[in-house]
Parts: sequence; C-alpha cells; structure tokens
Amino acid sequence: MGTPEFAVPVLKALIDEDYTIVGVITAPDRKAGRGRKLKISPVKEFALENNLDILQPTNLKDPDFLFELKNLNPNLQIVVAFRMLPQTVWSLPEYGTFNLHASLLPQYRGASPINYVIINGEKETGLTTFFIDEKIDTGRIIDRVKIRINENETAGSLHDRMMGMGAELVLSTINKILKNEAVTIDQTRLQPENVALKSAPKLSKEDCHINLTKNPDEIQNLVRGLCPYPAAFLILESKTGKQDIVKIYEIEVRNYSSNNDVNGTILSDNKTYIDVITESGVIRICELQISGKRRMNTREFLQGFKEIVEYKFI
Repeated sequence: MGTPEFAVPVLKALIDEDYTIVGVITAPDRKAGRGRKLKISPVKEFALENNLDILQPTNLKDPDFLFELKNLNPNLQIVVAFRMLPQTVWSLPEYGTFNLHASLLPQYRGASPINYVIINGEKETGLTTFFIDEKIDTGRIIDRVKIRINENETAGSLHDRMMGMGAELVLSTINKILKNEAVTIDQTRLQPENVALKSAPKLSKEDCHINLTKNPDEIQNLVRGLCPYPAAFLILESKTGKQDIVKIYEIEVRNYSSNNDVNGTILSDNKTYIDVITESGVIRICELQISGKRRMNTREFLQGFKEIVEYKFI
C-alpha cells in the first residue's frame, strides 16, 4: 500500500526478493497540470510495468473494496506513504500490517517528517517500521535505523537517500516477522523524560511562506527543508503594489549587517547577487523561480529582471 515515489523502491525490493505480491493498493488517478489530464501515481506506474493487480479505492471502508481485499487473501500488508487505515483493513492479515515511517519514532509523527527534521535543524533522523494500530504512527516498533543529516542536506536529497535504505529496512522487517523473531517495543519506552515530542503535520501554504522576522539560520533551514517541494517562497512587491510569488530553493547566510533595518529590503548590483534584509541579518538568494518562469540561479534571473532593488520582499 503506497502512492508516491518514496514507496516504489520497497515494491521493487519485494519483487526482486521473489515475494508474492497479491495486490498493490494505491491512490486513485488524479487530474494534474494545466491540461487537467489524469495522472497515475508512481506506485501504480511501477505496478503496471510489473503486471501486478492494482486496487485504487476512494473509500477504504467501501464494502466492494473490502470484498476485493479479502479475496486477495494477504498474509502480510506493507504500508509506505499511504493513508490512515481502518481497523477492518490493518487487522486483516495473519501477520498483521506494518508501516515504514521516515523518522525515528516516536518523534515526527505525521505526513511530512523528512521536511520537518531539516526545518527544525536536526542533525539526525532515521527510518522506523512499526505495526499499525488505531492511531496515527503510534504502533509498536519493529525496527529502526539512524541516519545522519548532512550539513547542506535538502529534503530532496534526504528523501532520495532514505528511499533505498527504507527498502532494506522493510526486507529486514519482513524477515523478522516471518521467522517469528520480531521483538516489538512500545513507543512510550523510547520517549525520554522531559523531552517534548515533535510532530510533522501536512504542510500548508502558510508554512512555506518565509518569515523575515526569523533569524537567517532558521530561514535557511526552512528553505532546505522545503526544497525542492513544495518550496519556500517570498512575495516580491513592486512600488505600485504588484505582487509575484517567488519560490526560493537555495540561500546563503551572509556575515554582515546592514544599516537598513526594514525587513525585505533588497540589496543587489542587478547582475550577480540578491541580498535580503531580515530582522537579525542578511540572506543571499542563490536559486529561485518567479511565477510563470523556470527555476534559475540569481545571475540568470537578473539578466531578465533589472532594477531588482526597486522591489521588496514580504
């Protein structure tokens, strides 16, 4: 059970290890792009290439879906980046249903753990497999692996590193379950006393808007944590009040202060750099994308966007 690219290596690993995949459950096709054409999920695309049976329920409690699922007679269900399952689904197989989660549970429960560990400036994260229960990401842990977060890591690069490691952890977990060697741990035992749990809820547009009252290091973590998707952004405003959304993919923290204390003021030679004043420092934009244009570096952007200093960021 999975939908995005992150789940594909797990499915491939199961096929490569000659496990019998009785069915693949993924999200329904959805309309996307300017033409609003139907787009299939990466998991469905891979499943079609490998002639696997596919179910795409809109409602996981639908009697027709439950009938089809029971007819598949699965003895183990594996969930990777899917959605919350009702008990009638996760309790079905004899060996249960386990999930691969992209954090060291119990920290960073939720839909966006890869983004939030970088946004919050963590130095370490990991992958966890656990048996699903009634609540979200709270079940008994089967296995975990720790992963070091590199200094300039983005959500995209961490995501890509985790994909292969996740497939390996899933195979190890399956082996333990089938050999009856899985020793599970209650998540409360892994929560240190007096340490608050951090969550990773679904990201909203508001979460992606850069707050220039934050310090430059926090802003840089936000940009890294949202790159390449959904991407942090600022609003570029002209003197006449015209506004454009500018996605920001890479910044540097500058080691100088400015006499101008107005947040969002732009400093530039209109050729090679764009610096932005923040509440407590200066950030330099290195890679960006304005609405309707492609992603580009600052030099490319300034070739077609002169007099940037006549604008401000908000």
